[in-house]
Amino acid sequence: MANNLLTRVFGIEKQEVYAVAWSFLYFSCVLSSYMMLRPIRETMGVESGTDTVPLLFSTTFVVMLLVAPVFGWVASRFPRRRFLPWVYIFFALNILAFYAAFTIADLKGIHFVWIGRVFFVWISVFNLFVVSVFWSFMADIWSKEQGRRLFGLISAGGSIGGTLGPLVTAQLAEPLGFQNVLPISAGLLLVSVVCIHRLRHWLETRPDQEVMSDAATAKPLGGSAIAGMSHVLSSRYLLMISIVSIIASLLGTALYMFVNELVSTTIEGTDSRARLFGYVDSATNLLTTMLQLFVTRHAVRKFGLGWTLAFMPLVSVIGFALLAVHPALLVGVAFQTVRRAVGFGFSKPGSDMLFSAVTPEEKYKAKNFIDTAVYRGGDLVGIWVVQALRVLGISVMSVILVPFALLWVFIVLWLGREYRKRDHSGQLKTKGAARA
Repeated sequence: MANNLLTRVFGIEKQEVYAVAWSFLYFSCVLSSYMMLRPIRETMGVESGTDTVPLLFSTTFVVMLLVAPVFGWVASRFPRRRFLPWVYIFFALNILAFYAAFTIADLKGIHFVWIGRVFFVWISVFNLFVVSVFWSFMADIWSKEQGRRLFGLISAGGSIGGTLGPLVTAQLAEPLGFQNVLPISAGLLLVSVVCIHRLRHWLETRPDQEVMSDAATAKPLGGSAIAGMSHVLSSRYLLMISIVSIIASLLGTALYMFVNELVSTTIEGTDSRARLFGYVDSATNLLTTMLQLFVTRHAVRKFGLGWTLAFMPLVSVIGFALLAVHPALLVGVAFQTVRRAVGFGFSKPGSDMLFSAVTPEEKYKAKNFIDTAVYRGGDLVGIWVVQALRVLGISVMSVILVPFALLWVFIVLWLGREYRKRDHSGQLKTKGAARA
């Protein structure tokens, strides 16, 4: 009965339960770890001053360009089963280093504005890498058919973690001090390392998972350190995914700046702002969880991947139109909450499904390049466009952003059709190999 319930409600087959559970926990730990830190990052951005945010985003983009080839080199030289755990161990040690820096500054009465700026840039790199590596691994161990059934449910693990993470920050920031949240975040990243080992063990003991066996291989991916960029430039499919990433980042950054400005003029005090951001993130992730658990899988099956990916840009069209009419904090926060929920509920798992139709090297290198350097490039464009047009006000800028959201709709519909073609082609090849 339990197996039938899991299959009917969540689409999980009996032989997949073990791996889905570990994948669910893995993403829950990763997102909870990051979302504990996100309200602190937002607070550091406000504390740094609204005028410095464009420079922080520019610095983040430069750091991304420097780090992306390093990741490409590591992926080329070391097998995935070896370097994946070390990605999370490395970032956990980074978090503990920031904890020490903030604590020492607090004890000595030193203003932490510069530590906060470094932290802002670092976490903007951290969150994209740890999430990108997770979804590369998921695209590696699950087939396209399994991804359509399971990625929404696995994403819900991240949303649950993402709901609890900022609540921890919201509850502990004022009584204990925000810096004391950091060791908890580091500990959760280390739990994700355990999850990787369990999933790797499952792959090694599941010979029927032939399509995913590469994820447990002892062989590195090979290729060059900048292969991610070359794959994107040589593939129309990957290039369109990159353009979508830039547009999504552009609109998200603009909305982030709008909300940041509204918070800075409405809410006073570092801890109070951290608390507000914590509650907003928790509400976002609670709504996201409901979508991922009960809606995402059915949406992909009923509407297709293209229209599922179109939900977020359509919400963006409506949201920016409302913000143009009434640029208030409540409208901005509500729009941001719904947009992020729809993004994580539909666009994120849908976008990750697109990578189940590419080669192993593209899953890691091209995806990582798009999720980090390209995405932050969109941030950079967005931040400077908003800065340049700031004199126009939030209402006028919101109107200007609506056509970008409409362009986004047309591109994802094309990607949905291309995905179907690749999926059909892959099925024909599999059947041909089976007959041979």
